[in-house]
Amino acid sequence: MGYLSADDILNADDLGREDVEVPEWGGTVLVRGMSGTERDRFEASMLNDSMTGPAAKEKALDMYRARLAAACLVDADGKKLFRSPAETKRLGEKSAQALTRVVEAASRLSGLTEDDVKELTGN
Repeated sequence: MGYLSADDILNADDLGREDVEVPEWGGTVLVRGMSGTERDRFEASMLNDSMTGPAAKEKALDMYRARLAAACLVDADGKKLFRSPAETKRLGEKSAQALTRVVEAASRLSGLTEDDVKELTGN
């Protein structure tokens, strides 16, 4: 049996992509799974110094759907569609149903489970 080399691993195209139909927005979006570094940054953005009490949980979950969607919505070249906090905030003001479609694909492609979210929020 042959094992993968470092070059094999580093050159593998391993970030899954999925077209997601979003009728509320009038079309299809491209959702890409997060890299390990992107997921670490996403998870770190959910944490604060004191993860106890309901206020900490609320802060960790603030704009969760919008932040996850923004981290994973890309154009055909793989570039993020939403790059600024202001754009992410506006994305969060869109339909919860539409965002949920995107978030479900983003979670699946990034290996992000409900248990991961519970752990991050101290629930």
